[in-house]
Formats: sequence, C-alpha cells, structure tokens
Amino acid sequence: MTRITQQLLPRLVHQDACFSLHGHRRSYALALRRGSCFYHRSRPTSSLAFSPRRWKEYPRDCQLQCRHQSSSSSVKSSTAKPQSTSEITSKKSNSSSSTTTTYTVKQSANTINIHNRIKIIPLGQGIVHVLLSRPNKLNSLDMPMFEAIADAASRLKNNEELSKDLRVVIMSGEGRAFCTGLDAKSVALSGPSKSLNRLLERPSGYGGEGDGLGNLAQDVCVLWRGLNVPVIACLHGMCFGGGLQIALGADMRFSTPDCRLSIMESRWGLIPDMGASLTLRELMRIDVAKELTMTGRIVSGLEAEKIGLVTRCVDDPMKEAMKVAKEIVERSPDSVAATKELFHSTWVADEEECLKKETDLQMKLIGTWNQIAASGRQFGVHLPYFRRRN
Repeated sequence: MTRITQQLLPRLVHQDACFSLHGHRRSYALALRRGSCFYHRSRPTSSLAFSPRRWKEYPRDCQLQCRHQSSSSSVKSSTAKPQSTSEITSKKSNSSSSTTTTYTVKQSANTINIHNRIKIIPLGQGIVHVLLSRPNKLNSLDMPMFEAIADAASRLKNNEELSKDLRVVIMSGEGRAFCTGLDAKSVALSGPSKSLNRLLERPSGYGGEGDGLGNLAQDVCVLWRGLNVPVIACLHGMCFGGGLQIALGADMRFSTPDCRLSIMESRWGLIPDMGASLTLRELMRIDVAKELTMTGRIVSGLEAEKIGLVTRCVDDPMKEAMKVAKEIVERSPDSVAATKELFHSTWVADEEECLKKETDLQMKLIGTWNQIAASGRQFGVHLPYFRRRN
C-alpha cells in the first residue's frame, strides 16, 4: 500500500477510529466508542469476524445487519441477488403503427393498498415500488388517486416501519400508461366545487408537522422531493399533464423511447400548477419550458431526453431503475440523503448559500459510521451500513 494512502486514510475518519495498513497484508482496525462496543478486523480476507462472547455488546442495528451479511454466500452484497417480493413483467404488443408496452405486477402479502389506487410493494434491499394502479383509466387522477399518492409519500417519510430501512423508491404505472393526467369527468361528478376546494386548500394535511408549503394538487409532486431517499420514475405509454408533473417530482426519470409526454394544461386554458414552476427550472432552459407549456405539444421519450425532461431513454425503464437502485444501495445512506438535500437546496441559490451548504452537510458526514463503512468498501472491506440518520 502506498505511503500516500497511509497518510490519507486516517484523515477520512473521526479521531475515534483508526486505519492501519501494513505492507501487502491488509490490517484494518476500527475502534468506535459506543459504550463498550469494539469492532476489530485484521485479516487478508474481507469477511468480518465478531466475537460471540461480546455479541450482546454490539448495537442492535449492527447485529441485525451482520446476521444478514453472514447468511449471504457472497462477501460482496452487490453480487447477492435479493429475494424479490413481487414480480414485474412488461409485455409489448406490436401493431402496424406503434408498439404498446403494458406493465403487470404480481403482488405479495406485504403489499400496502391505498384507496385501491396506489400499491406500495417491497422489493428487497430497502427498495420499494410505488405503483399507480388504476389501469382501466390509464392511471388518470381522480380524487381518490390524488389522496392516495400524497398518502403514500407521507407514509414513506413519516411511518417508522416503512421509512427505517428505506433506501430507494421506484414509481411506475400499471397497465398501458404511467399517468394521463386529470380525470376531469370523475372530478366533476364528485362535486366540482368540493373537489376544487380540496385540491387547492393549503396545507393538504400530508406534509407533516410544520410542512404546509403545498396544497393537495402540489403535494402529489412535491412530497417526493421531501423524501431523504432517491425516487426514480419509470415512464411508458403516456405521461400527460398532472402525470408528468408527478414524474417531475422524482429525482430521476427513465422512459421508453416511444413514451408520449406533454405539459398539457394549456389545452384546457390552464397553467401547470402541481409544482412545475419548481421542477422545470432545474431541468431545462426557460424558453423550452415556455414553448412546451404554451403549446401543450406532445414529445416522444427520445426528444424528452434531448431537452432534459427525462434522465434517459431505455427499452425497459423498470429494469434500468432496479439496476441504478442496487448501485445506490451500495453507497452510504447518509451520503445519498445529503446529496439530495444539497442539490435541492442550492440548485438555484446564490453562490454563498451553495458553498455554505456544502460545508455544513459535509461536516455532518465526516467521521460517522456510514462514512467509515463507505471508505472501507473502497479497499475491499465490507462493513454494514447503519440506518440512515434523520
């Protein structure tokens, strides 16, 4: 191991931890004072050995995660195939003019069904699938759908059982489309005045204590930005109006090349009022945003990728989302959460605020267990991550 590495490694961690490297034999010793807890490793292999005699002295979180790691047949968790609790399949039907992709999902016993509109499905490794499930109406937005989407985001943020091990959220639509926007007929039949008041009243009640920025129409988009885990939207078929604005609330968007997207509100004499003024400015030039909004023009997934509306086009967005999610799970949960907070809070801020925010967040990360574990993985030492700090 080089002298430079020997000099740099101790600076990566807190004074309560120490790395030592001797010749060609890796010797990793880490002492992290948590009561009487002590972790030690000094082996050329990358497996962890814990003393059974002192097992009860380890933190509960570490015991659980180490049991999970020891049961794996492979040292590297990236090579371990998780047991998926649901099965997602895509079916493509070819016609003379177009190709239609339809997504179907086999549910598990752990699936949470909200208002028969949204399903929350655990996929393993802290990855959760949020499924818009109104396929017979192309997942269009009626009042129960608005309530269910906001409720799902709120639960993933505030419910202890759902949020404690959450690492990534993947959002998609069941059937032939992601979401085709407002179901005007259903909203009108449920009482237009009552529905309008519910959509526009502020706060919506889903934002949590002290978080009353958005109304219900906005919270179905904005609340996903408030989660301290990445949210990935998988787009196919059609993604119109309110459906597109929901997708814009995600951190990444993977789309099929033939997906049709539109900021469609101008066709109804309206403006996009579900958070688009917040999300579009982070993704594209103002003249492009104006053109798309004023015309209501429909663009393909390929064009959407070129102008920044989607992250990238792939044949199977769900497969790509799972691939990216598994890569993210390998990183420190604290680092991932801080990255999301950093960019959301500084993307359009002034220079002084951006630089100060970077330093503040970095100081919170340096020397933490998850930062040490992430550093160790770069040298083949796989320590478990603790749960994300709030």
